[in-house]
Amino acid sequence: MAAAEAPLSSASAAPRATARETASLFARHLIAFWFPGTAFAFLVSGPHPWYLALPFVIPLVVAHVLDTSGRRELRQPPEGLPDWPFDAIVYALSAVQIANIFLLARLFAVQDLLSFDFLIAHIVVGASSGYSIITAHELIHRKSEWEQRLGRALLCTVLYEHFYTEHLRGHHLRVATPDDPATARFGESFHRFYRRTVPAQFASAWRLEKKRLGDESMSNLDPRMLRHRVLHGLLVEWGLAGAIAVGFGWVAFVAFVLQAFLASRLLEIVNYFEHWGLERKGARVGPSESWDTHSWFTYWSLIGLSRHADHHTYGSRPFQRLRVVPEAPILPYGYVGTIAMVMLNNREFRRQATAELERLKLGPFRDTPEGAPEGGRSQLIN
Repeated sequence: MAAAEAPLSSASAAPRATARETASLFARHLIAFWFPGTAFAFLVSGPHPWYLALPFVIPLVVAHVLDTSGRRELRQPPEGLPDWPFDAIVYALSAVQIANIFLLARLFAVQDLLSFDFLIAHIVVGASSGYSIITAHELIHRKSEWEQRLGRALLCTVLYEHFYTEHLRGHHLRVATPDDPATARFGESFHRFYRRTVPAQFASAWRLEKKRLGDESMSNLDPRMLRHRVLHGLLVEWGLAGAIAVGFGWVAFVAFVLQAFLASRLLEIVNYFEHWGLERKGARVGPSESWDTHSWFTYWSLIGLSRHADHHTYGSRPFQRLRVVPEAPILPYGYVGTIAMVMLNNREFRRQATAELERLKLGPFRDTPEGAPEGGRSQLIN
């Protein structure tokens, strides 16, 4: 059996990392620049004729092929990994995202709305900005205030700064319960989830900030609202959008808003399948209440996001130390492949996810060991 497909090992039994092993792991995680690097190359080389713009979609197609190849990464991280090489990746990814937003505005200061570049930018830059939310997610979980602020700044580049409040103080406390708007219910289709979760998450973040300031029912005109972080986020992110409109023109503004829309939609697709159909067993979230994937491409390119169950059990654990959790349900593919599946064949995703929950006796099957819940496999909400 290849090393990348070694059996699951105990984290406590893992050997301490050597300098050579650390360098090897660092080099593999450089695949994290796959999506941001593609967007950077596209933006810095534009404007393009259509036949030079179209090839920039190829890396996204290749990513899908690699992510659905079936190759797995099951090795546990070694003990004693230093933080600084992996922190450098996170900071570099942050810098690339900020550069990409500037380059996007610069490109569409001179390129037309009806150009082929505009279409490709929506896809390539949108995918990269969706990736930047993963980087922001890593940062907002850090204890350092400046790293959290950097994460919030990245969220502003996709007009989704309220995710900072809702994710940390809402989702992580309420995950896999009916009170969590970011947990997809058993049988729920993505389109129904999306229509429900977007306004509900924003409303939850708004209420959480009011509660932090002392009164959840306070008026929006209360002076304490001047310290409301979600309000601050709205002012900063739409101030950025306005600055792009003034500095680079309305086409650049539209390009910025559209990449943000695609990025946030990708985030919600990920939210959709990360906890689909799961139900909390106890007061604290357990390792079987998040979906994982063993895809090697997702693990190395999405800075550890594939090990989501361990992240929810230990929220502050950095990406390079996240572990494989044997109790977690496993997605049909990696994140790239599952995103495509949710978008293009959502019913098949729900069918396979239902079968996995039934196999592990999780979610609605937990209390019904003899079979499916009422309605069985046909209980798919459109």
